[in-house]
Amino acid sequence: MSQSGRPVIVWDLPVRLFHWALPVLLAVLYLTWRWNWMGWHALAGDALLALVLFRLLWGCFGSETARFTRFLARPKDAAAHLAHLLKPEPDTQVGHNPAGGWMVAAMLAVLLLQTLTGLYVQNDVANEGPLTEHVPAAIANAITDLHGILWNVLLVLAALHVAAILLYATVKRHDLVRPMVTGRKHLPEGIPAPRIAKLMPAALLFACAAGITALVASFL
Repeated sequence: MSQSGRPVIVWDLPVRLFHWALPVLLAVLYLTWRWNWMGWHALAGDALLALVLFRLLWGCFGSETARFTRFLARPKDAAAHLAHLLKPEPDTQVGHNPAGGWMVAAMLAVLLLQTLTGLYVQNDVANEGPLTEHVPAAIANAITDLHGILWNVLLVLAALHVAAILLYATVKRHDLVRPMVTGRKHLPEGIPAPRIAKLMPAALLFACAAGITALVASFL
């Protein structure tokens, strides 16, 4: 990995906190399910939904590298990037690469569906959700089954994510982990630094996400 150029902040603190909170919460969700601590499982699910909703909002109003309009490339651009996946080359990518951007979108979509189906399943068990008694048994069973299927999809996506990090490190010599820890990356002088948003808007958006989560949880 080349360290030429100058250090540039490419990942803001909210994105980094979201990124590292995900595996922690997913581990908590798995363990609380295995140990049948469903109260804690529900709380962890609520926290995960709030984080996902925040990331969706931050993808619209946050830092330049966090925005969907910045990293959701055209499918042909993602395919072109994957065509050079095994070719060592300098790392000049400011944010997510074209293929990685779609991985982020897929992960967020699955996480959103997983948490929403989890809220319904939890309320169905507790008989607290206002929709519980109005949904046919077949649909309720389908939602429960979908919750389990989406968990397996999440595991596959997580495995692909880890595999991609290892592949980039060993073949392309790109360190994707360090920038997600420190926020900084070495970039050539000719590549401009991305715009980084303030923390106050992030705090306000997270408060909105938490409020939406509370409303959705009470409704489902």
